[in-house]
Amino acid sequence: MFARRFSAGLLALAAALLAAQHAWAQSYPAKPVRLVVPYAAGGPVDTVGRIVAAPLGARWGQQVIVDDRGGSGGALGAGVVVKSPPDGYTLLLGNGGPITVYPHLRKTLQYDYERDLAPAALLVKSCMVLVVHPSLPAKSVQDLVRVAKTHPAGLTYGSSGVGGLQHLGMVLLESYSGLKLVHVPYKGAAPALVDLMSGQVDMMFHNVLGLVPHLKAGRLRALGVSTVKPSAILPELPPVAKTYPGFDIASWMGIFAPAGTPKAIVDQITRDAAAALNAPEAKQRLTELGAEIVAGGPSELAGYARTESALFGKLIAKAGIPKE
Repeated sequence: MFARRFSAGLLALAAALLAAQHAWAQSYPAKPVRLVVPYAAGGPVDTVGRIVAAPLGARWGQQVIVDDRGGSGGALGAGVVVKSPPDGYTLLLGNGGPITVYPHLRKTLQYDYERDLAPAALLVKSCMVLVVHPSLPAKSVQDLVRVAKTHPAGLTYGSSGVGGLQHLGMVLLESYSGLKLVHVPYKGAAPALVDLMSGQVDMMFHNVLGLVPHLKAGRLRALGVSTVKPSAILPELPPVAKTYPGFDIASWMGIFAPAGTPKAIVDQITRDAAAALNAPEAKQRLTELGAEIVAGGPSELAGYARTESALFGKLIAKAGIPKE
């Protein structure tokens, strides 16, 4: 008798929790949602965040506020989300920096992304482009290697910070080519790009997103793409893998919520993010920028992050980048 009553009580409790979660999701969002971009304003992650925020906000009937929190290779912004209430009102627009790289660079971690963040939506993927200042006499990857070898002090390259994809892309190029370059880290891709165009640094890997206008204006020269597959928006640009077979790094962006966010809300974010990506204006803008729309769910985002984390862990160890 006791067992039957206990089981019935558990079932009733489970039903009540499901009903409460459903009701919570039904009313979500009831106020503006903050989308934390863990980099400086004007960079590729910020750009995608603003493109997606508009249709997502229209779908929700609430403003989606893009909050740029650059610093520590994206870890500062990720930490803001980790410490936020798990109610769906503070979300992270993350990429490899704070998710798959940061854990390999710190002795003491502020967070564990698998424990502290709930993957919700894999939004887009894109290639990185190896670009140089036009004054550098290099029109191909082979030219760049030849020119770099004539500079004993080392050519300089900018990045969004230690451990960012721009940094690791150059580390991988160094490992393939045998070059020794000088890393100049910034608080985001945007300020690094500004300094590259002004000639303060010689080169960098930059996300293809937002790069084409600078290439057309002659402010930068592109030498190759970081993925084995050529870019749809720059089809004439050869992959770096043509020179160094096996070279392959891609950028991605996805939405994460604080761990403990109700599944019903995470599921809603997944569905509505996919719809926002495929809204006509957003889809057109992302395609014109060179982004590949993925619109994947939590399992795709978690699996992609897990695979990339293993790859970058090996690369960081091979390069001898010390943990701080």
